[in-house]
Amino acid sequence: MDWGDEYSHNSFDLHCLLNSFPGDLEFKQIFSDIDEKIEQNAASLEHCIKEIQSEVNKQCPDVRLQTTADCFELLNNYNSSKSPSIPHGDLINFLKTLQDLLKNEQNQEEMILNLLWDLSCQCSISFPSTLSGTSFHFLSRTSLHSVEDHSSMDVISIWEDIRLHLRRFLVSKLQSHNEINSLQQKVLLKNECIQQLLYLYPESEVIIKYQSIQSKPLAKLLQNCFPSYSRESNLDIMVHGYQSAMLKLYSVIKEDFNTLHEILAPSSTVKFIKETYLDTITEEMAKFLANFCELQFKESAVGVIKTSKRSSRHRGAVHALVTPECPQKERNFLLSLNELEFLSQLIKSFLKLEKNVQELFEEMFLSLKILRNKSGILGTPSQEAIREKSRANETSISSEHLLPGKEASLLDFGWRNAFKEVSLPVAYCITTAIEDFSIKVLRQEQNERSSAVTYAMNLVNVQQVWQDGCVVPEEDQPKKIAKFCSDIMEKLDTMLPLALACRDDSFQEIRANFVEACCKVATAVLARLQERGKEFPSRAPLKNLHTLLSTAVYVFQHFMQYDNLMKENSKKPIFLVPVQGYQEFINTLQFQVTDYCVRVCATSILQDAESHHWDDYKAFYEGERCSFSLQMWHYFFWALHHDLWTTLPPKLAQKILAEVLEKSLGLLASRYARAHPSYKRTPQIRLDITTILICTENMLWSVCTSVQKLLNPHEYIDDKIFKIHTHCNNLLTTLVILTSPLTELYQTFQHGIDDSALDSLKPFFRQPLHWSSCISHFYPSLLRTSSAGQLTTEGHLKLLLAQPGCNWNLLLETLLHQNGFLLRILLKSSKCTFQEQSSDTENNMSQVSSLVEAIFKVLYYCNFSPQIFGNVFVSYMEEEQLWDFVYNIPVSTCMESELEVIRCLRLALTDAVKDVVEQIISVMTSGRHSETSLNKPGVPERLHESIPKEWNYIPKETKWKESSKGVTRLAAEAVSIVISKLPTVIACLPPPIKYFYFLSERKMSKNFVDLKKASLLVWNLIVIICRIFEDGNTVELLTGASLDRWRKEKLGLICACLESIMGEQTRSPNQMAQKVIQSIEQQKPNWIKCQLLKARKLSTECVFMTIEKSTALEEGGIALELTEQKINMMVLDICHKPGGSEYLRQIYHIMRLNEEYLKEQLFSMNGSEEKPLPIRPLKTTLRSMEDQPSAFNPFHVYKAFSKNMLDQSAITKWTWNWSNLLPNYLGLDKMTFSVLLKNRWEMRKDERLEEEEKAMLEHLKQICNIQNSSASDNTEEE
Repeated sequence: MDWGDEYSHNSFDLHCLLNSFPGDLEFKQIFSDIDEKIEQNAASLEHCIKEIQSEVNKQCPDVRLQTTADCFELLNNYNSSKSPSIPHGDLINFLKTLQDLLKNEQNQEEMILNLLWDLSCQCSISFPSTLSGTSFHFLSRTSLHSVEDHSSMDVISIWEDIRLHLRRFLVSKLQSHNEINSLQQKVLLKNECIQQLLYLYPESEVIIKYQSIQSKPLAKLLQNCFPSYSRESNLDIMVHGYQSAMLKLYSVIKEDFNTLHEILAPSSTVKFIKETYLDTITEEMAKFLANFCELQFKESAVGVIKTSKRSSRHRGAVHALVTPECPQKERNFLLSLNELEFLSQLIKSFLKLEKNVQELFEEMFLSLKILRNKSGILGTPSQEAIREKSRANETSISSEHLLPGKEASLLDFGWRNAFKEVSLPVAYCITTAIEDFSIKVLRQEQNERSSAVTYAMNLVNVQQVWQDGCVVPEEDQPKKIAKFCSDIMEKLDTMLPLALACRDDSFQEIRANFVEACCKVATAVLARLQERGKEFPSRAPLKNLHTLLSTAVYVFQHFMQYDNLMKENSKKPIFLVPVQGYQEFINTLQFQVTDYCVRVCATSILQDAESHHWDDYKAFYEGERCSFSLQMWHYFFWALHHDLWTTLPPKLAQKILAEVLEKSLGLLASRYARAHPSYKRTPQIRLDITTILICTENMLWSVCTSVQKLLNPHEYIDDKIFKIHTHCNNLLTTLVILTSPLTELYQTFQHGIDDSALDSLKPFFRQPLHWSSCISHFYPSLLRTSSAGQLTTEGHLKLLLAQPGCNWNLLLETLLHQNGFLLRILLKSSKCTFQEQSSDTENNMSQVSSLVEAIFKVLYYCNFSPQIFGNVFVSYMEEEQLWDFVYNIPVSTCMESELEVIRCLRLALTDAVKDVVEQIISVMTSGRHSETSLNKPGVPERLHESIPKEWNYIPKETKWKESSKGVTRLAAEAVSIVISKLPTVIACLPPPIKYFYFLSERKMSKNFVDLKKASLLVWNLIVIICRIFEDGNTVELLTGASLDRWRKEKLGLICACLESIMGEQTRSPNQMAQKVIQSIEQQKPNWIKCQLLKARKLSTECVFMTIEKSTALEEGGIALELTEQKINMMVLDICHKPGGSEYLRQIYHIMRLNEEYLKEQLFSMNGSEEKPLPIRPLKTTLRSMEDQPSAFNPFHVYKAFSKNMLDQSAITKWTWNWSNLLPNYLGLDKMTFSVLLKNRWEMRKDERLEEEEKAMLEHLKQICNIQNSSASDNTEEE
């Protein structure tokens, strides 16, 4: 609504828009709302300018303003000397009255300050803030009035006395701000006091005074957190104290920045922060380091006598460092490693403070296009871009604030100057300290290796190092590395801030020496890794190679990160040589691991003379078990899988395992294609190949990183997965041609090879998943696709949990599959878990609640799949009967688990209406100020009479009485704001919320629906707003404003109006509410109804558009719409939201802990069981990788192999449907068919065949042009 008698300053907050995914209708509403705000603001500006024109024409009849340009020109150029003068006696009388009130009556300061401010704003009277000589000037900023110049010392002394009294009052208020607990109230108090001081005194004096006020608590903080240094000081405790002080200091800086940046010009704000805080902390650090250096120098001087017994390297260094000829300011001394670490941690704290302050000021200078300066945090602004902010409360604006070309004095944090005295000793000692430490660690590692019984390496888990922003993806991060390398790199990380502090010449030498030391250490570590690599395979186990590879990757990534942090603007790499050395070593190790595993398979594991004695006329173990070598091959792969998964980076581990699997399968396919078994050994060929295919299917889940790679490997060029499928198809071809009955083979191929099938680009038997579909009739594989052409939910779960780490894209795809099938199971089980653990610890209950919250948040962020959010939670609401809570959504926090979803829903809607609530509270606060001012004692009569009549002052109380809105008008404005904002609030809501409410409205009973004039979503938003207004704690939490009785009453009236509009009467009929609504309807008939219809349209039509897009999809086939690109976009969006990655990680850990339970539930719910399985509590203890069993358990693998995966006796009884299987191979090329045909047992010369069999065999031989002699020649067996 547009209230014409007010200056409307409307804005549109785009923050909520950035969190949503608007469609065409939403964008149309949002842009319409923005246009409306622009038009209202333009109308307000025009109204304001017209009032100025009217005032000028009234006060200055000789000046006529026709246009807006005329108005601005007059305001800039009008000569104040033309204004009428004020009698000297009137001015003296007014000032003396002020002075008398301040001296003789108490608590008059606030009233006088407000009066002076009103005179300035209303009458354009500016009292001087600077007294120069004997002149006393009253200047009018707008040149509408001017006070006549007088030189009377009485006037000067009286005004100075008034200013001094008011200053004492304001300073006292400022000094008491630390007693206020609320940060927002503290900032408001300081803001008000400083503005009033700026009205009385020049900016420079106010800043100096405020600096003196702030210096006292700052000195106390530094005194408590900055202890003096002595030789007995604990450096670790001191570092902790300094780090704590830096955090507290930044919070104080941020508080003052929020206070001053809207009052002072940018350069003044920067100057204050610099001089008050940054210079002070620099001075304190300089004093501390001076004491530190003095003590270090004295100790080094005493220690000169003892240096003769030191090593030759140290002898020369110490002598050079303490020579008497060296000036005191350049004197140097030796620093121990601990002392270097101490200094490095101090510098790290300063770097963090510098970064935080830099980010704080960059926001302020962003609009001014401030360029960064290499020598400081922020440089000077461009000549054309900078314009200082003018203050509305300044009595006069200096020329430097108006000149666009004036360069402001910007932030220059000179903390590095404090470290100059220690820079030279640090530069001298850092190389030796790092080298000595690394030598010590390497020597210790060598001693441990020499005394150890085994050659197994000592491992440690990799910790997160780059908390501020890890540039290494999780899939590339090693899991375990050698301990000696971890110790060395941890020390380098500690020393790194010394090199990162380099900004000038004093630190250049430190950086150069640090780089030199790092290169030497990198070379020494690489040499040690290479030395340990040579111990394999003669002495060290294969696991050592994995450790060396993981360690080399770890060091390589560290130096790459060092390079990125240190090179700044230079594109030249700093650690080029070490990085190249490690890259070559990594490639060599990777090849060595792969080559060794393949050679072990070829020369050892798969060399099985007993099992592969194909000429034997006796069956192998009665034909009921596969070859020993295949079982060993399976064990070897799962042992390799375990070692790679627990040590190497996930991506590299999968790459190595896939390559070894592919090459070993190629070897097996080649060997079995050349096998020429006897009749008794032919079933063993069939059993062996079947075993290989089943084992491969089980391992394939671990090496595929996505569903697409698993199901469509042919779409990826040169991919190992496609080659694995090719080898499996070749093995199946060998099984079919070599072991199928001769009669079946003859019936299929009696008419020869099908040339048309041969010319086909993709014969059926060459499709990647052909081999899997052939054994799926006997083996319950999850590799087969569902009817929709996609992997089943069980398959998604198996693929996800087979990965070496948490694959975010695969996790989200699994959660969203089949309309969130897994999420529904988790929600049901979380309810059961809470009931089971109701008497358990608070930690377990919070984990269950947080699981529900994690599921809600993840689906809430998935804008590409709103249907899944709606379907999952509507189903949950239906099962738990929570519709009453959805209708009357509470505003206070609910502790019961069944209301956890309601709590999340409430928070989402509360965040959506936060801006509306803030605007309503602002309107209420404005109305409260007017009401309070009317009730407060006004300006005393004698003071009012003393005000010069030439100023034409109208008391504020009179103006408020004339322009007071009244309760009805105030409430009408607030209600209009809520109703007008509703469509835009709904437009900015994420699609999942709108879809959920659309489905909920269809599910809810008619009793609820009849109460709503708008949609359920609109109703809930209104309910949320009303509940917030009724709960003072929530209002204070959202807006920082505390509610008094007057505000509570007015907000209660607004709630009654909103409920009446929505058709809900929760209390007795309110006549005042009806009066408010009628006033709105009188100004704009049917406006409320139109706004509600617009809101309902936005909440439903976008849902209809979503439904139309998905009508072609069956339930469970929703993944067709979720392409790889969309999944990736949603994962990025989730991870960039607050807590998004943690929500995903929590769900993943819960799924991993409950893997077997989830599989059972999926198996049951898919109709495989007659009765669904009961819901069990979830395991909620989140264990990390360190808590999991670290040793490989072959018995567990044997159990899985013999019972769960491969029942060998059952496989021998499989009835192959040869009549359906063989026709798929009519497209087989003649060469392959002929080679496999020659290896059949019937082709052996010593086999006795019946005449019919001989005829069929001869016919097949003629098709392939096989000579009779070839059968006798082909006796070579494997």
